[in-house]
Amino acid sequence: MAGLSLFQRRPAWFKGATALTTRWLESTLEIARWENMRKAGRRWGWWGVGLGSLVGILAYAPAPWLAQGVLSLTEGRLLLADSRGTVWRGNAVVVLTGGAGSRDARALPGRLNWRLSLGRGGLDVSLQQDCCITEPVALRLTPGWGRVRLAVVPAPGSQAERTGELARWPAAWLAGLGTPWNTLQLEGVARLSASGFGFEWVQGRVRLQGMAVVALDDVSSSLTTLDSLGSYRFEVRADGEGQAALSLRTEEGALSLTGQGEWRPAGVYFRGEARASEAERDALDNLLNIIGRREGERSVISIG
Repeated sequence: MAGLSLFQRRPAWFKGATALTTRWLESTLEIARWENMRKAGRRWGWWGVGLGSLVGILAYAPAPWLAQGVLSLTEGRLLLADSRGTVWRGNAVVVLTGGAGSRDARALPGRLNWRLSLGRGGLDVSLQQDCCITEPVALRLTPGWGRVRLAVVPAPGSQAERTGELARWPAAWLAGLGTPWNTLQLEGVARLSASGFGFEWVQGRVRLQGMAVVALDDVSSSLTTLDSLGSYRFEVRADGEGQAALSLRTEEGALSLTGQGEWRPAGVYFRGEARASEAERDALDNLLNIIGRREGERSVISIG
């Protein structure tokens, strides 16, 4: 038993070596922990820099970024020229063009002002322009799974809520779209009204919702000696399934325009005709040749 106790008893030099090894291990672990903390801090620092940069980019994104998005979305037909400010709050000159390769362009007077803000479930857009949108028009952009919806949301007490009218533009602005508008050289006023109207992009296709009306009041053209051709109304009524019925009718005037059609996900289909009143047939003969395909006393309008 004495011999066993002798083996169990550790010499003093062994105890010192053990203590030294323990302290060395503790020091090594402490260094490892400190190194891990330093690396983690560096990683969080880079994440902070990245997140801060992203927030800064989003908060101060320049207005030309929005202009480029609108240009792409409208296939080059609507241009926000000389855009200033940021994506969230800015202004620009609104130009209507004939699309890629077209030399036709027509700008509205003054500047369009916009303001974007995060709203309930989406992005709220406010538009105002002294010449054409005298009261701010509110739009709501709502993203979804595989879809994006843009709808008109009238502000309480606004003109859009009272009458449905959103904007007024000079009919001459349409000349920017190119043929045949640049040849017709129309004058007059175009009024846009809407009720529950909106667009929805679903898997690359456009679906319409609600109703929109474009009224052309007291229209005239440089191609005729008449002071006025008449007043007209073009309606778009969506069925909720992505299709919409199109209709064109004459309110009054020497030139009669009528037509029916459909807006489908695959494209637009429209058939209409133009006729002159008997008293003004000679004065409108040249205009009828340009509006559509001439068939006797009428001119056939065909799209799609």
